Order: sequence, then C-alpha cells, then structure tokens
Amino acid sequence: MKIKILLAEDDSDFGMILKQYLELEDFEVVWFQNPQDITEILKSDFSFHIGILDIMMPHIDGFSLAKMILKEKPDFPILFLTAKNQKIDRLTGLKIGADDYISKPCDPEELILRIKNILKRTLPTSTETQVKIGNYFLDTEKLLLSHPDGNIRLTIREQQLLLYLLKHNRKTIKRDDILNNLWETNDYFTGRSLDVFISRLRKYFINDPEIKIQSLRGIGFEIDFPTN
Repeated sequence: MKIKILLAEDDSDFGMILKQYLELEDFEVVWFQNPQDITEILKSDFSFHIGILDIMMPHIDGFSLAKMILKEKPDFPILFLTAKNQKIDRLTGLKIGADDYISKPCDPEELILRIKNILKRTLPTSTETQVKIGNYFLDTEKLLLSHPDGNIRLTIREQQLLLYLLKHNRKTIKRDDILNNLWETNDYFTGRSLDVFISRLRKYFINDPEIKIQSLRGIGFEIDFPTN
C-alpha cells in the first residue's frame, strides 16, 4: 500500500521542495496551496493516510483546517508544520487532536521519521479483530467497543492505548513506558494527552465495575481487565 499524504502549504518554493522529497521516499503527495480546496473534498474523495498542515496560511489557518478535517474524519492523523515554535501553538495543536508538531525550517530526515512514527501508531496492524473485555467486545477492525447498552466508536489512538493496556493486563504499567512505546516521546504535552485518553477509557468502561484502570501516583497505572 502506498501512503497518501495531504500536504497543505501555501509557500510555493517550500511546498515544491517538500513534495519532491516526500515522493523520493515513495509517498504519494497531494499538495494544496489553497486550503479551501481541501474543504471541498472532505465529504467525497478523501482517501489520505496523514495530513501535513502549515499553520500560517491565508484564508484558513492550519488550526481551523484541522478542526474541519477532524470533524468529518475524527481519526485522521495530523502533523503541524510551522515557522512558529511557541508553547501556546503546541498546546492548541494538541487540544485540537494533532499527532505531532515540527518547526520549519525542518530537517527532512526528521520529518520523514516523524511521519513514519505516526503511521506506525495509526495504521492498523493487529490481526485479531474480536477481543472480549469483561462485558465488552472490541472489534479492532471497526474500532468499535460494544457492550449491552450500546456501542462506542474509538479513535485509532484510543484503540492503540487500550490494546497496549490489554497486552500488559494485571500488571503495573509505568507512564514512561506507555509514552515511549506509543507516543515515542515523553514530555509535558504527551503526558497531558495520555491523561486525557486514560480518562476517556475509564468512562467507556463505566458499565463494568470489574474493569479497573487505577492510577499509581508517580508510577503509572495498574490494570485489571477480565478477559474470560
């Protein structure tokens, strides 16, 4: 499968260089200089695997564009590309749901590595499609968590975290291990993201009191998933 990248970059020189470099790495790249063109295909021919969005663009900035995309495609992985490198921008990107953030001018090899790391986390790899968790069933192919009272559609990242916890069921899991294995980085921002996803999983499993995701202060989490 050839990976298809959505590139939103209004700078013609930089956009062309970036497109050519990505294509040399065997990615298929569709480059948009006008972000408004992307909004027109959101509900039709949107078959991309990842988006690289410049934040500072005319008419529609990268943050606004990301919100539009994620409203229609909640699981779509996004990497922000910008000349700005301020804390508020990183926080804004993470709150929107971005997977990564890199400042330009960037090292092309670092960008490729970040893209591949995101794809490794977001592209489905599990061959087991049905997993029983207490009163729930997880369909990994459909990203669907089912229980007697209804269904919950998971994001790719939520499912990856859940599968990681299941892999280490009934063990003490260190925060650092989760961050290093799933996010492949360990800083304040990714730590906050992890806490958000843990809170979501707790809410999803509220209908089965035997399922426990317990926080251990300064260590990580203790997990107990009934799987039989």
